[in-house]
Amino acid sequence: MRLQIISQHTPDGANARALANDVDVQTLDLEGLERIDLNFPKFTDGRAFSQAFVLRRRGFTGDIRAHGDVLIDQLLQMQRSGFSSAVLREDQDAAHGEKLLTHYKAFYQGDAVTAEPKFARVA
Repeated sequence: MRLQIISQHTPDGANARALANDVDVQTLDLEGLERIDLNFPKFTDGRAFSQAFVLRRRGFTGDIRAHGDVLIDQLLQMQRSGFSSAVLREDQDAAHGEKLLTHYKAFYQGDAVTAEPKFARVA
C-alpha cells in the first residue's frame, strides 16, 4: 500500500470519522466507515501509529489518514503501520516526503498489511 500525501485536512464526511489518539480502536464499530482520521497532536506522540496498526489487523480496508503534527520523517513508518494517506504540517515539503517514500524497496519485517516477514516467504 502506497501512502498518499494530501494537501489539506478535510473534516469528517458521511463515511469518515475523526478519532483522538487515546480512543480504543479495538472496540470501534467499523461498519460503513470509508475513512478514519487519526490525530498526531505532537510529532513525539506515536499512539496513532498503534491505532492504525490495530485497525488494519482488524480488517479495516478504507483510508486511514494522519493529520496534526505530521512530519515527512514519519511517512515511511506511517505507511508500514497501516496509514494510507497523510496531511503534512504546513512547514513540511510534500515533494521531499514523496522522495523519502521511495528510498526503501523492501523490508525484512512484516508490516500492518503483510504480517509475514519477507525472509519467511517462498521465492
